[in-house]
Amino acid sequence: MSRVYNFSAGPAVLPEEVLQAAADEMMDYQGCGMSVMEMSHRSKVYDQIIKEAEADLRDLMNIPDNYKVLFLQGGASQFFAEVPMNMMKNKKAGYIITGQWAKKAYQEAKIYGEAVELASSADETFSYIPDCSDLPITDDMDYVYICENNTIYGTKFKTLPNTKGKILVSDVSSCFLSEPIDVTKYGVVYGGVQKNIGPAGVVIAIIREDLITDDVLPGTPTMLKWKTQADNDSLYNTPPCYGIYICGKVFKWLKKMGGLEVMKQRNEEKAKVLYDFLDESKLFKGTVRPEDRSLMNVPFVTGDADLDAKFVKEAEAAGFVNLKGHRSVGGMRASIYNAMPKEGVEKLVAFMKKFEEENA
Repeated sequence: MSRVYNFSAGPAVLPEEVLQAAADEMMDYQGCGMSVMEMSHRSKVYDQIIKEAEADLRDLMNIPDNYKVLFLQGGASQFFAEVPMNMMKNKKAGYIITGQWAKKAYQEAKIYGEAVELASSADETFSYIPDCSDLPITDDMDYVYICENNTIYGTKFKTLPNTKGKILVSDVSSCFLSEPIDVTKYGVVYGGVQKNIGPAGVVIAIIREDLITDDVLPGTPTMLKWKTQADNDSLYNTPPCYGIYICGKVFKWLKKMGGLEVMKQRNEEKAKVLYDFLDESKLFKGTVRPEDRSLMNVPFVTGDADLDAKFVKEAEAAGFVNLKGHRSVGGMRASIYNAMPKEGVEKLVAFMKKFEEENA
């Protein structure tokens, strides 16, 4: 069977040459006589894999020396708790609610202290990013938290919030490495890799060193203290070895492609193909304010649930899979991460045009 065009929001499409390289090394990694799946995380061979992955990520993102890179487990959902555990010194933080994941992080923080909703776009089903130029941030807040790209709703912060000097924490799970960012504007940047970087099971956290201390909330598990992980170079216990190895391969692929400036251009071109069609279509329409649209996740609807279902079914039969929208919003969603070729989006749009002609 030939490969389909996979528009899944995560776990998601990976670069074919990365999958092929991993397949070639599955039985014997570079002459060591075993698979990466089988080797000790304490071995010299694996040490080189994880160190090289970190070096390549630092290179790609231009990460300053005073930031630690941690390869963790537990998903972004576990990290929702790690943020307040490690950062809530005053037991107070501000959250900007732009979708389900930001809301879950906010609810998790409430377990540990006072989480304050600074702004929200819930009033219009999270179809826009609220104005964050003058938020009600108070002096006693430990940090300000955002989910930068909202996978379910297809919105993206194009301008970071004015945090009034407070530390910015950002969940970048679904826009990780899709374009360059200035790491110095954040205290913590983190994300699950299963959307744009690798297989599920790894979280990458980039944390400013002064935020990694022993001064954590009482009861914080040893494993969830950032200092435990940082002091042990992500090797306190057995890390998700194979997942990190694949991430490292993706970093090499991104460098080979020309880095994050090139990826941003590619992603803008790809997204334009789909958004231009949605803007002129009589049948399909995008659900997000144009100025807040994500380059990674594109939700759209016909306005008729039965027609939406018909579209998803026929699209799948034609080789365009995982286009059904998140269960909380319905409709359709095309996730067009770094590894989705432009040709995949062009072919999807051609299919949508045909569907529109047949169902107008």
